Amino acid sequence: MKSIGLSGKCILVTGAGGFIGSNLVLRLLKSDEHKNMLVIGVDNMNDYYDVALKEYRITQIEKAAEDSSSDWVFYRKSIADEDFIKDIFSRYDIKLVVNLAAQAGVRYSIENPDAYMEANVMGFYRILEACRHSLEKKDGGVEHLVYASSSSIYGDLKDIPYRVDAPAEHPVSLYAATKKSDELLAHAYSKLYEIPSTALRFFTVYGPAGRPDMAYFGFTDILRKGGKIKIFNHGDLKRDFTYVDDVVEGVIRVMQGAPDKKKGEDGLPLAPYAIYNIGNSKPVDLMEFIGVLADELKEAGVLDKDFELKEHQELLPMQPGDVAVTFADTSALERDFGYRPSTDLKSGLRAFATWYKEFYLS
Repeated sequence: MKSIGLSGKCILVTGAGGFIGSNLVLRLLKSDEHKNMLVIGVDNMNDYYDVALKEYRITQIEKAAEDSSSDWVFYRKSIADEDFIKDIFSRYDIKLVVNLAAQAGVRYSIENPDAYMEANVMGFYRILEACRHSLEKKDGGVEHLVYASSSSIYGDLKDIPYRVDAPAEHPVSLYAATKKSDELLAHAYSKLYEIPSTALRFFTVYGPAGRPDMAYFGFTDILRKGGKIKIFNHGDLKRDFTYVDDVVEGVIRVMQGAPDKKKGEDGLPLAPYAIYNIGNSKPVDLMEFIGVLADELKEAGVLDKDFELKEHQELLPMQPGDVAVTFADTSALERDFGYRPSTDLKSGLRAFATWYKEFYLS
């Protein structure tokens, strides 16, 4: 593994207005360890969910940039825009790319498949091509491409916990299929052009200023309004909930360790390519999760103290594209980077509930 310093580097973060992307940029700009970086953010700020939330995240980044030793530049553009991607790679000496831009959501992929093919496949292809051509520069171009994959690529795999070397050839949603396609494309480019690339399979990320389409956020909106939350598979679901700060810490560590360029027995280059799971490795029953969420919402004052959760639940069959269990094996991340996410569910949901109260009810 090649060690890469972040200080003084030009770092491109796509999806910078998104949940994970904005938190990553904030961490970089507030870092006392990594200084004098140029962080370039890109996001098309689409209206898949409330744009005001994305604008809030960008505002938080701009405030952090004012007191940072590093610089921040933001472009409201799509990574599928070929001319834009070519221009930004020619204009800046980009050394690290963290591709977090994607059309998210499993169920929405059934309704609007075109958005997934454009952002998740064509957009990622544009990034790969730009990384490839950057290597033609005298100074070597991109040193490491880190990109978001997803736990959804495992499909309905019965062998748990999910290991990074487990077969993942049968995704059960278009979203998962596009993420698997990204991994295959990245491997091909790594093999052909020796682009060091690392896939990160995220497991159900949650936290303050998260995505409103995620269950915990949507449940909160519904419960606050006195409605009934829809609980699929009659509540018989388990998820490996991962707090956003843990994910960001994992991303930053991985950014600094690029896969080595090596030769095979035939003398040809091996693909400098790696995959890691980033999850809490502690699947939680959905009904338990909902109970903890309700308790923390009461504690934060989002729900009344006497709120009766049982009166606001509707049990339904499994939805297409869903799986019963997600469970991350993070042994590879622990082995190579000495890191394993560890934020407990109660602490993470308390932080979310506090933020929700301040953002929506204050």
